[in-house]
Amino acid sequence: MTDAKSSYTTQRRNHWGLVASSLSEDPGWNRLYHRRLAEIYQSLIPPGLSVLELGCGQGDLLASLNPSEGVGIDFSGEMIRAAKHKHPGLRFIESDVHDFEWPEKFDVIILSDLVNDVWDVQTVFQNMRGLCDSHTRIIINTYSRLWELPLAAVRRLKLAKPLLNQNWLTVEDINNLLQLSDLEMIRNWSEVLCPFQIPIVEPFCNKFLAKLWPFRHGALTNFVVARPAATNDARQDKPLVSVIVPARNEAGNIPEIFSRAPEMGRGTQLVFVEGHSTDDTYATIQREISANPHRNCKLLRQSGEGKGDAVRLGFDHADGDVLMILDADLTVRPEDLPRFCNALLSGKGDFINGVRLVYPMENHAMRFANQVGNKMFSLIFSWLLGQPIKDTLCGTKVLWKRDYKVTADNRSYFGTIDPFGDFDLILGAARLNLKIIDLPVRYGDRKYGDTNIRRWQHGLLLLRMAVRAAFKLKFV
Repeated sequence: MTDAKSSYTTQRRNHWGLVASSLSEDPGWNRLYHRRLAEIYQSLIPPGLSVLELGCGQGDLLASLNPSEGVGIDFSGEMIRAAKHKHPGLRFIESDVHDFEWPEKFDVIILSDLVNDVWDVQTVFQNMRGLCDSHTRIIINTYSRLWELPLAAVRRLKLAKPLLNQNWLTVEDINNLLQLSDLEMIRNWSEVLCPFQIPIVEPFCNKFLAKLWPFRHGALTNFVVARPAATNDARQDKPLVSVIVPARNEAGNIPEIFSRAPEMGRGTQLVFVEGHSTDDTYATIQREISANPHRNCKLLRQSGEGKGDAVRLGFDHADGDVLMILDADLTVRPEDLPRFCNALLSGKGDFINGVRLVYPMENHAMRFANQVGNKMFSLIFSWLLGQPIKDTLCGTKVLWKRDYKVTADNRSYFGTIDPFGDFDLILGAARLNLKIIDLPVRYGDRKYGDTNIRRWQHGLLLLRMAVRAAFKLKFV
């Protein structure tokens, strides 16, 4: 077996060395394909993260991502020499991906058209697991088996660079090998329906038709996003938990928040953001803070408008490692918050989303039109995200502060027209490829005050947000 692997590796190292020396004559088909891959990866990976590319070739894809730290690995010395010359600001190392070691962990690991060319995919995945932290995301793309014969014909016509015999893995094969290596798939999809430079036809096919049934089944490459699987000891240390409470005209609910909000982790910080109330909400919060000196609290006064602005202000001033939202109307019970915290700390998910549409609601908790709107947005966003999300507008959402910081730094990618902040967080989570977990909660009647939601006006804004998200997440 060792001799067979050695022979296999030597043959491929020599092959890719020859390819490296002839890439200046790269056919147009290859250039279009790799340009399209770069566009897709740029939509998946925000700039400024640490990125490792296994099988980096000449490093063009890695360089296009503007990483804070970029490391490329390839077993071809010719490829590595070319990469160092083209991209001196990145680090390139000649090594076999089956046994590569590195002292630090990475935010993102890329395997672009690599698993179809290695000796042992499972060994590569198991070795890669040691390069992952709990927040690492792994992005894989590999040729679809449906294209085996067409690709062979294209290469015979010298329209693409030559390849040796390939491993033809389905998405199910990759998912199985990931599970055997203590990794788990978050989502998968298909890309590149037309690999030829045909004006109008090529962008229409690749940006739109490739994402739609039945055309997506004929796409050239399959993408998979994965992460380290959750373990029982996923999080041993107890974090500080910050609960952000946007409060506008909620004076009657404030005392209950102090009495009912539980202590979690190594402590709970209550961050109140008061938003231009016409009652005495601000003064009530001040009185309750004075009456509860044992509680860790902050009180902020909102200068902008809307719940989304309030949530962003609260998150920016929170001290916790974990960030939560609790609506001050108490329609979601504060007593349920530890379940959200436990789901995050267990590693079961990276973004825990409350769902009000499972258990029976109290009589006046949600109007029929609101229920229809929530279900419609659920269907739209489940399709856009590639992950199921049942209730996009439940106010209770929980995530790690480190993930929120990356989302905030890249907020301009989607914009800030979301009046509630829910979609801002959901879309940011999708951009970071976080695993979203729905957590059902009981939804009750409001006991004090009136809703701040303007249903039809806000509904139209959310439709605009959905359209924008489609062109930022799906039709890239």
